[in-house]
Amino acid sequence: MSQSSKPKVGIIIGSTRPGRFADKPAQWIAERARAADAFDVEVLDLRDFDLPLFEEKMSPAWGPSQSEAARAWQAKIDSLDGFIVLAAEYNRGPTGALKNALDYAYNEWNRKPVAFVGYGGVGGARAVEQLRLISIELQMAPIRTAVHILLPDFMAVMQGEKQLAEIEHLNKGADDMLAQFNWWLQTLTAARRGETQEAEAA
Repeated sequence: MSQSSKPKVGIIIGSTRPGRFADKPAQWIAERARAADAFDVEVLDLRDFDLPLFEEKMSPAWGPSQSEAARAWQAKIDSLDGFIVLAAEYNRGPTGALKNALDYAYNEWNRKPVAFVGYGGVGGARAVEQLRLISIELQMAPIRTAVHILLPDFMAVMQGEKQLAEIEHLNKGADDMLAQFNWWLQTLTAARRGETQEAEAA
């Protein structure tokens, strides 16, 4: 694809608490994704969208949202072709802030790939597993390969002993994930664009 037609990917920071770890893997995976030069990358911080706890009269699958913040979030999601989600694990599941953000859109997620970078006691594996199920319900395409930052690496980075970019097995895992993600991204983006062109020509 030409530079102007590259797919656009959002890296979603799924934690909003003070002192969060998420900024470190967000910067790391964004740098590796940009180095691949296959798609454009934008980091989406849920702190910047100020979404209220979901309180709409109906799911956005069935009608427009009343919240101005929700509509701004939906417009941003609609503008992107795929997502890489930073998944902290809280009590064996994803953060409430991330689940809330997922619930505040529907059609905008459809037929787009999603990949996960998890962290926590078991590398966020249980949170990622739940997020895959939620993604399917949102008609997304969650890919098989994920990055799991296990507790020893998590602690080494938190304590300043290492940088994520210095941990080779994580770099290898990230590159494998990005390669798989990019295949689905290019394929689904082309399919959606083809459907749009057919609809405009009809």
